[in-house]
Amino acid sequence: MSDTLAADVWTGPFRTPRNMAAEVKGSIHDDATAAKLGFRGGTVAGSVHMDQFAPRLLDLYGDAWFETGTLSLYFTQATVDREEVAAQVAADAQRAHLSMHNHDGAQICVGTASAKADPGSELVHRMAGQSPAEPGRLRILGDIKVGDEGEAEACIDPERLAKHREIITEDLPAYASGVLPPSQAIGLAHQARFAAVGRSRQPHVGLFGALEVEHLKGPFRAGVTYKARTKILKLTESPKTENAWYDVIFSQDGEDVGRVRFYLRFLKASSPLWS
Repeated sequence: MSDTLAADVWTGPFRTPRNMAAEVKGSIHDDATAAKLGFRGGTVAGSVHMDQFAPRLLDLYGDAWFETGTLSLYFTQATVDREEVAAQVAADAQRAHLSMHNHDGAQICVGTASAKADPGSELVHRMAGQSPAEPGRLRILGDIKVGDEGEAEACIDPERLAKHREIITEDLPAYASGVLPPSQAIGLAHQARFAAVGRSRQPHVGLFGALEVEHLKGPFRAGVTYKARTKILKLTESPKTENAWYDVIFSQDGEDVGRVRFYLRFLKASSPLWS
């Protein structure tokens, strides 16, 4: 399944993640739209790359990782359908340090993982390192403010999980029992996106800039309907994007069981508000 390069560094095999949303016209996953915005083609959702790290995290932390573990990734380069990429994990006493590269050696993402809540995670540092957008600067996100909250219900049905397992880069025994892989935990949380950024001004094209999954009392499971509470944490800007940081916190029977943090990038070039 993998090659061990050193006692504390693991590199997995090259895999070929699929662009599972290529048919969604007008999205970053659509070849024509992505090419118009300067990408090589329709992009693979960053959440898909999270699954390649799961085997090593289970080696390090055991099945308890699905109950209390974290996975935090910041994306540095988008990939296209079937582009070969390999995951690498270097673990120390506090956390695992993650990276991914393609055959040309280009970095796809960097991140961290841990057996429990990690105040030093990749996304904690990334969010702290970005300055808030100046008042009045945002156009796509002009109707959204820090502190906005929303609620929704979210569920991944077993059929969706079964279909995903047919093309997943790393299928694990736990998934056969209904445990959600990291990519599907993101899919669960993404169902609540309209409660967070539903007032963003259309049209626009967005993509994942970073993602973090934290199990509190997991695992996340298919067929379970969760209450999802969203909250906008930070709004930032770069020369090419407007950005929203927000959390989705899941509860079941009144008890918080997990959290997903999103960093969404909204491409200015895709919006007439920036033309």
